[in-house]
Amino acid sequence: MVNCAGVTQMSKVLYEKDGRIGRITLNRPETMNAIDLDLPDELADAVKRANSDPGVHVIILSGAGKGFCAGYDLKAFAEAEGGNLGVQSMPWDPMQDYAFMHRNTQLFMSLWNSHRPVLAKVHGYAVAGGSDIALCCDMIIMAENAQIGYMPSRVWGCPTTAMWVYRVGAEQAKRMMLTGDKIDGREAERIGLIHKAVPADQLDSEVEALAERMSTVPVNQLMMHKMLVNQAIEAMGLFNTQRLATLFDGITRHSPEGMNFKNRSETVGWKQAVQERDQGTWDWTKNEKI
Repeated sequence: MVNCAGVTQMSKVLYEKDGRIGRITLNRPETMNAIDLDLPDELADAVKRANSDPGVHVIILSGAGKGFCAGYDLKAFAEAEGGNLGVQSMPWDPMQDYAFMHRNTQLFMSLWNSHRPVLAKVHGYAVAGGSDIALCCDMIIMAENAQIGYMPSRVWGCPTTAMWVYRVGAEQAKRMMLTGDKIDGREAERIGLIHKAVPADQLDSEVEALAERMSTVPVNQLMMHKMLVNQAIEAMGLFNTQRLATLFDGITRHSPEGMNFKNRSETVGWKQAVQERDQGTWDWTKNEKI
């Protein structure tokens, strides 16, 4: 649906064409733009809309409200009692889980596969599945005080897009995955994870300046050079790594520790379970306080 201002209003994603720029906004601010069953489809639809317009040269992806994206909606997937698409009742079917998560991964990868370059504008948080979305973009600009990381690597997740190692190499990827730490924009720039970190009050102007500069390049030139760089990364085995990561993601959620995390979330709520996970105060093997 397109409103009178020319904004395409989907239930959870906004799209607007602004000159040569296509603006996509994750639009679940009440949940920090958490990923539910609808958001991946609507994100890919918005990317498709931008790509179908010959007048759009570059896409800016951002999040409404206080953050970019806080990852999957754990209230729906972890805290809700019983099985769901994210956590099946035992015994679980690995291929059913793979089909669900692979589809979401491919929808996130619409950003990577976009013929138009995509700039991610990150404020607040781009964590867990939200970091997957950001890292599928071509370039990321963060506020210096924004946070990025994949905390579910501690328990209950594996980044299905597998972008960390391709962006920062083995050493830094292991540092992030083996701790589940979050880092701020300054650190993300230092290790080469993102293009640039700027003071929060300069984030909008910095992204706009880069988008405007890129928008003066012909669409076919932008497309060719993006394809060239992406092909080099794909030749390193990106898609094979994603397949393994997606299988591992299902295993993490259905392992004994993963099921204990789900049960803990049902009992005390996902916010407390996440706090215990991220602070390392809960033994998920024994399912007791450390």
